Amino acid sequence: MTTTASIELTLKDISASGANDDMCSTELLDAPWDVDERPGYGPGSSMADPIPVAAPRQGDIPDEFKQASPEELDARIRAAKATLGDRVVMLGHHYQRVEVVEHADYIGDSFMLARAAQNHPEAEAIVFCGVHFMAETADLLSKPEQSVILPNLAAGCSMADMASIDQVEDCWEQLTELFGTEPDADGRVPVIPVTYMNSSAAIKGFCGRNGGIVCTSSNAEVVLEWAFERGQRVLFFPDQHLGRNTAVNMGIGLDEMPLWNPARPLGNNDEQTLSEARVILWQGFCSVHKRFTPAQIAKARTDHPDVRVIVHPECPRETVEAADEAGSTAYITKAIAEATEPTTFAIGTEINLVQRLAAEHPQHEIFCLDPVICPCSTMYRIHPGYIAWVLESLIDGQVVNQISVDAEVADPARVSLERMLAAKPRI
Repeated sequence: MTTTASIELTLKDISASGANDDMCSTELLDAPWDVDERPGYGPGSSMADPIPVAAPRQGDIPDEFKQASPEELDARIRAAKATLGDRVVMLGHHYQRVEVVEHADYIGDSFMLARAAQNHPEAEAIVFCGVHFMAETADLLSKPEQSVILPNLAAGCSMADMASIDQVEDCWEQLTELFGTEPDADGRVPVIPVTYMNSSAAIKGFCGRNGGIVCTSSNAEVVLEWAFERGQRVLFFPDQHLGRNTAVNMGIGLDEMPLWNPARPLGNNDEQTLSEARVILWQGFCSVHKRFTPAQIAKARTDHPDVRVIVHPECPRETVEAADEAGSTAYITKAIAEATEPTTFAIGTEINLVQRLAAEHPQHEIFCLDPVICPCSTMYRIHPGYIAWVLESLIDGQVVNQISVDAEVADPARVSLERMLAAKPRI
């Protein structure tokens, strides 16, 4: 694989060579505004996931942004940022394409960017190059007078969509009927809800109303410790793999972690199983990280006997067990940056980050465990054309693609987020 940081250039190289089997979909080469006209999450890892009917769609943008060359878009973004100055701050998630993150004022995971959103009260606008739930979080943590902008409204998250507020409320009603609400002799309530950052503001608000908390992959263990101090068991959603991997690391047995299927009564469990549970796991997953397998790790070890394998904790349990280490994107980037000797790394996380790390650390050999180029479908919806459009619109006095959370959801959601921000990760 080429070590260029640009996924877009990598895909074009693959296509030019005729080796289209090296990418999960040839539609990755299509213009994003053409993809926006089609149903679904778009080409990439989530393309087979069912999408809610009410999922946001991106409207049309002026032709000048569609027809501009990469060089022109780069120049227009830089010029617009210079004109706007401190009026705008741009946040870029690790999984964004390099043509996007090179314009970001801050690059990080969801935890880092949540903090960055809080730390710039002087900015009139926060342009969030990530996905919808991240922009919602920025809106929750920023000042009321600030505008949060998502360059492409179609940049959602299939994992977040796997737990709707109606499903979670129904689950909670069933658990409350089963366990009641009274605390035990130690003052611990029957269930504490914990939602991963990759969830809607409505879900975060649910947690805030019901004594719960938000977690990220960086601080999940600290958050579960917080929850167990207050509850007899945890309802963890929407990502089963992060919940399972974190709980196993804390010494909780797999037999104490039933899976909740929201389409079945009691999540397809019996009352005894739920009563004995320590962590009830929602039946959700990340379509990027479920692609990584023990077989890929075995091949990496055969090809590179001294390889150091690090995977994200959203990977399935058997993949995490086969790896040398598992950790958040912050953990992965730190591990590579701190390696003092030339090292071969096989990384199980989103390809944009892996290729960028390879380009930034040429002293190491860094490659993605999955040999097929298959980026996060929704992160890939953010494109320089949309960024130039939203920035130049700000110069013209227009706020486009603003993300706003209703007050009745925002107030309890902030409670759960503030609890998360106080639970500092151990990295």
